[in-house]
Amino acid sequence: MNEMQNVKGVPAYLRLRDAFARAIVEGTWQPDQAIPSEAELASTYSVAIGTVRKAIDGLVAEGRLQRFQGRGTFLRRPEFNSSLLRFFRIVGPDGKPAVPKSVILARETMQAPAAVAQVLQIRLGSKVIRLHRLRLVDEAPISHEEIFISFVRFRQLATMPAADMGDLLYPLYEQVCGQIVAHAHETLTIDVANERDAELLAVSTGAPIVVIERVATDFKERPLECRTTRGKASGFAYKIDIG
Repeated sequence: MNEMQNVKGVPAYLRLRDAFARAIVEGTWQPDQAIPSEAELASTYSVAIGTVRKAIDGLVAEGRLQRFQGRGTFLRRPEFNSSLLRFFRIVGPDGKPAVPKSVILARETMQAPAAVAQVLQIRLGSKVIRLHRLRLVDEAPISHEEIFISFVRFRQLATMPAADMGDLLYPLYEQVCGQIVAHAHETLTIDVANERDAELLAVSTGAPIVVIERVATDFKERPLECRTTRGKASGFAYKIDIG
């Protein structure tokens, strides 16, 4: 196959890994279906099973594929609300991690601000949908977020009843609009609460606030969403394992 044409000095498993990566980007491999078996791939690409396994191992290590015992290998899906659960102590009455409830405070279709157009890689003046949501656990506010998405890609969400949108947006993006979030790039900073933060989060103006800026992309690394989350610093918790 063309993908496996010999390139001097490039090991076969790396060339195969690149071919598999293209299958992910181009949509040949679908998120909810197991990729072909190692034997099938070895036959298709005329290589040894060991070469296939090594190529897949590389994509698993990169976080692009995930193996499930007895089920096969699948495209890795993002952990919804991963940043909130990673950066904030969000637990329910039973002490277990909880998915925050969402209340849509505002939704509008508007021309993209210059900064948003640049992040979403759309033309200046293009239409976007802006969502402003409040996130709550046990009716107590923990954060609020401003979200911008392209109207062209997500037009169905401009008129969908707010009650039907649920607490998690990424499944909605996929099921309603056919847009799959594959990756997210986040930046965390510290700020102080402005008047809007104070009103929404029930904190004092000037209180410390954690700010998470996120850009979510599809498998082709095309930006789908830009989001700013502002949350109470009192619930902030950062944990990392090193070594």
